[in-house]
Amino acid sequence: MSFCNPQDSQLSTRAQALGEAPCSREQPDCDQWGTGSSPVFSLYRRQFTLGEGKGGFALELGGRLPSLVIAYESYGHLSPRGDNVILITHALTGDSHVASHGIEDRRPGWWEGMVGPGRPLDTDRYFLICSNVLGGCQGTTGPGSLNPTTGAPYATDFPIFTVRDMVRAQHRFLQALGIRRLHSVIGGSLGGMQALQWAVTFPGFSRSVIAIGTPGRTSPQSIAFNEVGRQAIMSDPEWEEGRYYPRPGPRTGLSIARMLGMITYQSQLAMERKFGRRPVAASYALGKDPAQGNSPGKQALQSSWPWHHRPLPTPFAPTFAVESYLHRQGEKLVQRFDANSYLYLTRAMDLFDLGRGYAGYREALAGIRARSLVIGIDTDILYPVREQRELVEAMQEAGVDVSYQELVSPWGHDAFLIEFDQLGTIIRNFLSQLA
Repeated sequence: MSFCNPQDSQLSTRAQALGEAPCSREQPDCDQWGTGSSPVFSLYRRQFTLGEGKGGFALELGGRLPSLVIAYESYGHLSPRGDNVILITHALTGDSHVASHGIEDRRPGWWEGMVGPGRPLDTDRYFLICSNVLGGCQGTTGPGSLNPTTGAPYATDFPIFTVRDMVRAQHRFLQALGIRRLHSVIGGSLGGMQALQWAVTFPGFSRSVIAIGTPGRTSPQSIAFNEVGRQAIMSDPEWEEGRYYPRPGPRTGLSIARMLGMITYQSQLAMERKFGRRPVAASYALGKDPAQGNSPGKQALQSSWPWHHRPLPTPFAPTFAVESYLHRQGEKLVQRFDANSYLYLTRAMDLFDLGRGYAGYREALAGIRARSLVIGIDTDILYPVREQRELVEAMQEAGVDVSYQELVSPWGHDAFLIEFDQLGTIIRNFLSQLA
């Protein structure tokens, strides 16, 4: 449940006194212009304004935001002692909608199998909060938000920010809500970067952190993937140097960036299992995604259809199932995400290095006080397990109480969004040891 719940009236009263937008079915839940992204309204998504009249929000690399709106959702109930709060941090194109909220909000969230009564992140036991990250496009201030100084969208006037800035914004937001301690911070991918940054920047604030499929600093290969995606966006004539609002913007460029990203989120084994060399019609003739598996009908199509004799609209129209899948994924992201947010967030990921601003990488890790769990994914090509193992080794050398677990999965980087049974057992066991 959210702070709208009367049972959380004490925290709700404090939140509203500090500037939280009330629940309303009439008010939009996102301050973005028409950017091509379409945040889905949720009764449970709320906004909280920080910084107005108080000097704004200063950023690590020198920029400043006059004010900062944080969009978030919450689940469960705050304990009388306030000691059951878990912050969930989301990945690159994620948002605050971790899971559905019940009868009034049945829309599945991106971690639906992990959150809810009796699930690994048990809402009968924990109070869960997930906020849209700084620079996002699902309710939190980002490039598509109005600049209060000019009255126009920030666009590329939005200052560069870092993962540390994301975490500082979350910290300030939680403090404003009266939350003084976290039971845990949990996230995968960019969310894992945030979890690790929490441990370094605010070492006494969270009792534990769980970082999934993430490094302690971004590798050149990962930066290279991000740069190709950014170039796809910026090479689209519709990008217009980022000043495309309120027009849809670089839909083709963002779609291509997403297609590249989806390749890095898979593994070779996943590609073989989901698509093989099946032609488009063999995978989609029955109206089902190839990831749902093979049926006898599909197998018959695959073996009998002379796809290579079929006339194509152009010589390079999608022919194989994997091509069609990538195009569909690109089209889907364009409907819900802002291209400028994609540029800024991937740059923040590139800049991620826990050692920046410290005497060294291990010196930064030495300050961690939270009990830590790092989880790798054995088929991850975006952040290979050697990066998690190196991180854990460095943390151990720095004296951190850290453990390592590894998901065994064919699904690559995306396994943390799929392998709920395996991941859930690991997380449930870790959290139980904190009791």
